Amino acid sequence: MSDRTPKICSYEGSDYQSSFWDQGGRLYEDQVEAIALRRLLPSGGNLLLELGAGAGRNTPRYRGFERVVLLDYSLSQLEQAQARLGDNSRYIYVAADVYRLPFISGLFDAATMIRVLHHMADAPQALEQVRNVLQPGAVFILEYANKHNLKAILRYWLKQQSWNPFTLEPVEFAALNFDFHPGAVRRWLSQADFLVERCLTVSYFRVGLFKRLLPLKLLITLDSLLQWTGAWAQLSPSVFLRCKAQDRAASAEAGAFFRCLKCGSSRLSETSVFLECQACGTRWPVHGGIYDFRATDDQ
Repeated sequence: MSDRTPKICSYEGSDYQSSFWDQGGRLYEDQVEAIALRRLLPSGGNLLLELGAGAGRNTPRYRGFERVVLLDYSLSQLEQAQARLGDNSRYIYVAADVYRLPFISGLFDAATMIRVLHHMADAPQALEQVRNVLQPGAVFILEYANKHNLKAILRYWLKQQSWNPFTLEPVEFAALNFDFHPGAVRRWLSQADFLVERCLTVSYFRVGLFKRLLPLKLLITLDSLLQWTGAWAQLSPSVFLRCKAQDRAASAEAGAFFRCLKCGSSRLSETSVFLECQACGTRWPVHGGIYDFRATDDQ
């Protein structure tokens, strides 16, 4: 891994989709996140960037967009997404890290980052990269893990945890797993030229006892009602924001899509097995339809 970027959390070779989502008792979390996405996403658009797409759990929910770019650092996760989504020309698969996005500036008219920011050791840098590839006025749906949640506050008051949920600094509760304070996230978004338009608080009942004792449908209904409280206070473990990219001078280069991460040129020629930069000669592999822009030692 290049020393030009922070440490990266990789799900390469992981069965995360099956073990965590399909068989992990997470139907409640999946359904309430789907509700939040429906409430925040625009009805449609041209080109959406799904950051941290994984195995494509959320991808079918972006049906209003003409094309969707699935970006993940893990090649194996993108291969699972291909198998899950089938042969569909709407989808473009890209292996890359969020700190070094291989796209020209101002390319996308929407982006989502769900369950990804909590793996970012440098969240402000990641958000700045996202803003660079968005058009002015583009919609950005961001989800983050909230350190200022009711469970953390109660545990802190009962002296069952040492870290303070009221302070702005992130807490790394496991390696490359961070909880963030809402105030800090909003400050980083503002610094990256995003305007927060709406806020939903999600997964209030992400507690094993609730999920065992209460019917799934009831939990989803209650959570759906409580999501609107995000406009006044953020006390849930998960927070969804709808942001708008503010104006910047840069605009998308007509006819271009990818950029070379070594020299920045957008002049890349494509074969079935690689993209070649016409400016510096760097070749970026293509594995079974997945464009691979992950950093290597000689790049």
